[in-house]
Amino acid sequence: MASWWKEAVAYQIYPRSFKDSNGDGIGDLNGITEKLDYLKDLGIDLIWICPMYKSPNDDNGYDISDYQEIMAEFGTMADFDRLLEQVHARGMRLIIDLVVNHTSDEHPWFLESRSSRDNPKRDWYTWRDGKNGAEPNNWEGIFKGSTWEFDPVTEQYFLHLFTRRQPDLNWENHDVRRAVYDMMRWWLDKGIDGFRIDAIAHLKKEPLLADVPNPDKLRYAPSMKSHLNYDGLLDYVDDMSRNVLQHYDIVTVGEMNGLFADHAEEWVGEHRNRLSMVFQFEHVRLWEPEAGLRPEPGVLKKIFTAWQEALEGKGWNALYVENHDLTRITSRWGDTEHHWRESATCIAALYFLMQGTPFIYQGQEIGMTNTRFNSHDDFDDVSAKNMWREMEAQGKSEEEIIAFLTNTGRDNSRTPMQWNAWPNAGFSDGEPWFKVNANFEMINVASQQQDPDSVLNFYRALIQLRKKERALIYGRYELELADNPQIYAYRRVLDGAEFVVLCNMSSKSARWTSDELPLEWAECVLGNYPQVDELYRLHPWEARIYKLA
Repeated sequence: MASWWKEAVAYQIYPRSFKDSNGDGIGDLNGITEKLDYLKDLGIDLIWICPMYKSPNDDNGYDISDYQEIMAEFGTMADFDRLLEQVHARGMRLIIDLVVNHTSDEHPWFLESRSSRDNPKRDWYTWRDGKNGAEPNNWEGIFKGSTWEFDPVTEQYFLHLFTRRQPDLNWENHDVRRAVYDMMRWWLDKGIDGFRIDAIAHLKKEPLLADVPNPDKLRYAPSMKSHLNYDGLLDYVDDMSRNVLQHYDIVTVGEMNGLFADHAEEWVGEHRNRLSMVFQFEHVRLWEPEAGLRPEPGVLKKIFTAWQEALEGKGWNALYVENHDLTRITSRWGDTEHHWRESATCIAALYFLMQGTPFIYQGQEIGMTNTRFNSHDDFDDVSAKNMWREMEAQGKSEEEIIAFLTNTGRDNSRTPMQWNAWPNAGFSDGEPWFKVNANFEMINVASQQQDPDSVLNFYRALIQLRKKERALIYGRYELELADNPQIYAYRRVLDGAEFVVLCNMSSKSARWTSDELPLEWAECVLGNYPQVDELYRLHPWEARIYKLA
């Protein structure tokens, strides 16, 4: 079934780092509005903005203290209304983050809940007595450390899967759900076009909150089983859908750690009326930073193909390789030392033309890379700081810790957007809240707009090609060259139209034969090298898209 959101190309914005409009060094809503023409020219149809709500910023905005106010650093609700109006005026749409697994500990709901044990909102969060002089259970949090924080006011512990300042809402409580649904309707009635639903996989917890086995060995993985995609979670999703989602023409994207292809249809099957798409985590967990190993093409083929085949004719994929929680894809999967442009564009072609809605994270379209860190003070992310403390306690040296966090830290994707080669990369007239990547003079929007062979213009060409050819949107996916150790190739087929996407995911030349995949009668409609030197040979990180006669 055709849908506007299936045909869209989406772009994710991390407001703090996108564009500062008032010189305070912090990106803001008016900065986004300034750059809408850039996004429209790129070919973007759908914009996803990370949290811009009022927040004390313990987790960079994912700790919300008021769902219906704008963080002062980002502007005002009038600024948001203007942004939404200008997005729609350009024929684009806008979705925002829905963060309802937890709130900030400064949210009025939590302030009431913690005020006394008999407060009507006490059960809006999860409170428990300690056990044998210790915490209620031995679960470890997603950002390390315990999932419990002692509250001296009422002398009980509250549950928090993320930071200690992000208490988890109790979704078993129907009043919590009604309050959340009222808030969602408020935003939808304002005119937004949907939600990316943060941490939706964690809403349901193991009811008894029982200890996990072997707590001193790999605590994190056992703990996750107690609150990750737990049985009964879909009941919450159905309730949300019945009460809110089904009543609007919107798109919803669930953040779904722990979901695999064999259960994907349960979440996004079109007849189920649950979510439009999910961000699955399988492919982004592949890289081994300690060893510096990129994922083998064969493993990528297995994961992507499983998702493509599982949802063929049943549901829809969300296609992505970068976001605000991941390191930069060209540093993670590509070869920034020898083939920066080629690997950035090859990875783009690889994921972008599969069946699904492609998402681009800000800066990905110009091949932004991981940054450099020199000391503890260079890190901003709460999870990186927690990891620093843990590794330090394990006896790791400062050099070892910096090396690990340089390869894995979320701060890599949160450096300011590189607009030009001016001071601060054109992000701000003031001192940026976070240090700009030192390579901004080489990698920036302004220089790439003038270069027909740039990463930016390759993304623009990909978008134009996808919009032109319905087979690249709705066509069936078929894996090709399944056993080739370097080349990821797949076919898209719809009503007699056929395309083949070929990507050499390595820094060495790669070959195949005409018996394996004949292309003598095919036209190369896009590639990331100037010309096709040899039909059955790909240069390092070369990508080609063929249209078959």
